[in-house]
Amino acid sequence: MKLKPSPFAPDHFPALPPVKGMRAATASRGFYGALRDDVFLFAFDEGTTCAGVFTRSTTASADVQWCREALETGEGAARGLLVNSGNSNAFTGPNGVEKNEASLAAMVSALDVPKDHCFLAATGVIGEPLPDPNYVGSIVPDLLSALGPPDWEACARAFMTTDTYPKGASATCPVDETEVSIVGIAKGSGMIAPNMATMLAYAFTDAAIAPALLDELVREVTDRSFNAITVDGDTSTSDTLMVFATGASGAPLIEDRDDYRLFAFAAELNAVCKELAVQIVKDGEGATKFITIDVAGAVNTASARTIACSVANSPLLKTALAAGDANWGRVVMAVGKSLEPVDQSQLDIRFGDVLVAEGGARAKDYSEEAASAVCAQPEIDISIRVGRGPGTARVYTCDLTHAYVDINGAYRT
Repeated sequence: MKLKPSPFAPDHFPALPPVKGMRAATASRGFYGALRDDVFLFAFDEGTTCAGVFTRSTTASADVQWCREALETGEGAARGLLVNSGNSNAFTGPNGVEKNEASLAAMVSALDVPKDHCFLAATGVIGEPLPDPNYVGSIVPDLLSALGPPDWEACARAFMTTDTYPKGASATCPVDETEVSIVGIAKGSGMIAPNMATMLAYAFTDAAIAPALLDELVREVTDRSFNAITVDGDTSTSDTLMVFATGASGAPLIEDRDDYRLFAFAAELNAVCKELAVQIVKDGEGATKFITIDVAGAVNTASARTIACSVANSPLLKTALAAGDANWGRVVMAVGKSLEPVDQSQLDIRFGDVLVAEGGARAKDYSEEAASAVCAQPEIDISIRVGRGPGTARVYTCDLTHAYVDINGAYRT
């Protein structure tokens, strides 16, 4: 189906810097007919390290399961990444494993690298086996011959499914006297309530980061970015975030958590991942509003996160905001259904800078007109204080419109 572009879609794809030590190519394997590219291959120079976090779903795809295994046996070394859209290779039984084995064999042969230095991902329809195990692997020779400096926009478009625009972000920062680049691309629009990261997201840098430290860093960055977004409350079978560090900038290796050179790099990686996460929410299926939920006064951070997610995932609140209805009672409902500790007599709620509830009741100076004016805007901030402790959290979400039903009702047709 032809999708209406998100109202938040940028006018153009951002200009992203080159990342040394890697090449890429895209191609069409026919998942969408001949309409567009739907697969990409990245090849990394020897010495590249990587780390990743993946869905906690108990029905994780065969690709996710392989990546977990390869990260462990390959000890965080990376030489190749092959990703396709159009078919998620999830819940496909032995056929899914056979697809992976064929794809990996093609990568090993083409790149002349160890099997467990190769990573896979797939996104699309769940439960449909491919007609041939080598359906994706067979295009690797073509991709190999086309490898060159990454066309970031082409790569970002190649793994789109219901996305209405390609998503990219970048940053640069100094490591001693050497400037390093960080580039990220992501896809995601629906089935977004990551319990680790997002649908599929990849960040690439030419900094040199030891695998164990990179793993620790990726997990921390994820909690502040991809684990802080939700579109519809559904966690995918394929959620993946991986970061690849080629070390080709020539910057010194960072392997110690207390290395002062890590701080600037970590801040910029966090900024790239946060930008990608926000772009995913702004491209939520059928979204017309971007909503930020801030919770304070919870007993701890985990409790604040649970409350914020309960509010962000409430279909009643999300549909009200889609219509510009300042129905703050639905916030009260969503806070309560979280079952987290709340001092009702201290519960305060704001829509933007408008106080709508205080001390466990409607605000004395409540103005429906002022609250409605906030909810008529394309970006809405909701702040909640629950009066139980120091815990805070921020979660990003979007509204829920009829277009979400239309898109998902026609997803396979």
